[in-house]
Amino acid sequence: MRRDLRKDCVTAGQTPQGEPMTPDILLALISFAFVTSVTPGPNNLMLMASGMNFGWRASVPHALGVSWGFAVMAIVTGLGLGAVLMALPWLMGALKLMAVAYMLWLAWKIAMAGAPGEAKAGRPMGFVAAAAFQWVNPKAWAMALGANASYAAGGGWAVVWVGLIFALVNLPTVSLWVLAGERLRGILSGPWARAVNIGLALALVASMLPVLR
Repeated sequence: MRRDLRKDCVTAGQTPQGEPMTPDILLALISFAFVTSVTPGPNNLMLMASGMNFGWRASVPHALGVSWGFAVMAIVTGLGLGAVLMALPWLMGALKLMAVAYMLWLAWKIAMAGAPGEAKAGRPMGFVAAAAFQWVNPKAWAMALGANASYAAGGGWAVVWVGLIFALVNLPTVSLWVLAGERLRGILSGPWARAVNIGLALALVASMLPVLR
């Protein structure tokens, strides 16, 4: 079944190993990267919470960590890690459990954060932590596996292109969520800010529901 799927991806027009991407495939990849990056997910919800609680400048390392951390993950996945996970269901199951536990902890931290500017709000996520978070982010795994299967089925340089395109598209799109959060920072205070934090935490938990199926 997996061998047939791989064959279908290559014969459908995906880039074979060692050949550059055609303009049509490159445009399709950019569109895929934009849509999957700008839609709600754990990264964007956390970035919105960071923008609201800490502001744009303090959230820049978080956004950079998401962008480049996912790029590295996509490349590593395309170079063979994705195939290993597909061949070892128990490893994927363990990863899901880790993701759920970590996501619940992050949701709790967001829900308990104080109003913007308060010491209780804590500190924003740094570059390394944001990059590492991609490895337990279910949406990131789905994006990496889907992008490589659709646009880099032949491996080679196509895998690197997938990572680079996502890095270039991902950063401005996820930054929109930081800016949205910063806008809320200037509007909300006190109980209203706490209510938004709780709402973002609940949305983060809800984003894990597909993983539990």
